[in-house]
Amino acid sequence: MALLSPAENRIAGAIAGIGYCNPFLPDRLELERQALGDAFVEVGSVIWARPGVPIERLFPNVLLLRRRAETLVEEMRSRLVQGQSASEEELLLYEDLALYLLYSHHMSAFDGLVMRDREGDPVGFWKEFQGEFERLLRIPGRRLPSAHNPAVIFAGFYQIERAFAHIFQKIIGGSMPAARLRAAAWDSIFTRDMRRYTRFLHDRMAPITTLITGPSGSGKELVAQAIGRSRYLAFDEESRRFNRSDYTPLNLSAFSPTLIESELFGHVKGAFSGAIDRKGWLEQCSGPDDTVFLDEIGELAEAIQVKLLRVLQDRRFVRVGETTTRPREFHGKIIAATNRDLSAAMRDGRFREDFFHRLCDDHITTPSLADQLADPDRRSQELTELVRFLASELLGELSPGPDGSSEAERLALEADALTREVVDWIEKNLRDYSWPGNVRELSRCVRNVMVRGSYRPPLPTAQAGNRGPVEQYLDQVREASLSSDDLVGRYFAMAYHRTGANYKEAGRRLGVDWRVVRSRLDRAFLDQIRSRADQ
Repeated sequence: MALLSPAENRIAGAIAGIGYCNPFLPDRLELERQALGDAFVEVGSVIWARPGVPIERLFPNVLLLRRRAETLVEEMRSRLVQGQSASEEELLLYEDLALYLLYSHHMSAFDGLVMRDREGDPVGFWKEFQGEFERLLRIPGRRLPSAHNPAVIFAGFYQIERAFAHIFQKIIGGSMPAARLRAAAWDSIFTRDMRRYTRFLHDRMAPITTLITGPSGSGKELVAQAIGRSRYLAFDEESRRFNRSDYTPLNLSAFSPTLIESELFGHVKGAFSGAIDRKGWLEQCSGPDDTVFLDEIGELAEAIQVKLLRVLQDRRFVRVGETTTRPREFHGKIIAATNRDLSAAMRDGRFREDFFHRLCDDHITTPSLADQLADPDRRSQELTELVRFLASELLGELSPGPDGSSEAERLALEADALTREVVDWIEKNLRDYSWPGNVRELSRCVRNVMVRGSYRPPLPTAQAGNRGPVEQYLDQVREASLSSDDLVGRYFAMAYHRTGANYKEAGRRLGVDWRVVRSRLDRAFLDQIRSRADQ
């Protein structure tokens, strides 16, 4: 006799599938529909953290699913306790359902831990969790297939809640490209197979390097944060504490090549004039739960690429000025990002192919804002929702902090008003604008409209036709319509491009230090020039 009827088995299988699927893909909604039938509450295919929309409205089926899971788990457990026979497949299904129920019962408590963001504090609800785990997953006289460890499951649930919060709240947009980006970040953390991750990979992902590519302003750093701050942290039952972790972002374009080497690898006394022993970031953030984010990896000199390649290949490095007989070890995870076309850089000999392939254990591409607004049927709604998010974020930063519900209501009303102003301005003046600066530029537009009532794009709008970015820049120079920063930044970008992406040669031509060129050139304009050159 089976533990469940065929109809119950289909429902149980769908609920179990929800526990292992990517929550940001439409597959989850299809599984919810299978589990709930006519009781399923329809929601949009793309769910994201829209300001002012309660989480309960975004996920209306959670409570219904929990109740179905409770009924099925108790029925199956009762039959197992009474000695009814069960196949390996049925026992595995029971395990999956019990884990789903266990997580749903403690989801709010895990969410509270994430909101407090205090990893070093003892966890108060561990004993309650442990007791429910023992009741559901330690059935007298039965050995369940996976024999899960409660502390590992507890740490895994905490990781799931942290990952969901970071991805859901930081990677914005209601378009399918934005949804796919959230799903890609989730897979980077848990892989495409959550079962394999749970039983084997959860504490072994540090050697997997993630490369994030995409245009400037498209959210690469936010994706890196979501992945880096969502690592698996082991839980110690005795102290009731999770392991600590560090996330260290480094913008490589802010350092000279010699300084990059010292910052990454450290140096020893006597390595150069005035040098003392100093740990680099790879040594300071070398724990298995730590993450180092290397932004602008495409700007890295070849000599440093070679040294980082060794770190990626055998997890070893030496400080500057140190002998190679006693290499140090790096145990953390590396995430890298760039807006550069690395394929072109490899063709030009500016980026090592072997280094590229070691960076690409996992590769994510962030979509441009134009990609997110590409669907004409959703463009207006998507633009309004993005502006509403950015307006709420801006006004929240300027607020001294919510003082009860009345202050929150005032902030929401003000965000609505600012959203209408910004969207009206865009629809009247920039309807066909391609937003080369992406979401970062849209955020600047929101701020400009709030302060001055208008926004002047750094590049001409679509009315400029097929004229290239340099020609458009010269038009703006003639019209004296550029700020001093834009004037200099684009000129530096032109000089850098004309010298074959050589900072030192560009600096020589311009009569300034090459570091000034690197820090002040307009990277969005440089991307425009390169894109035009590749056409």
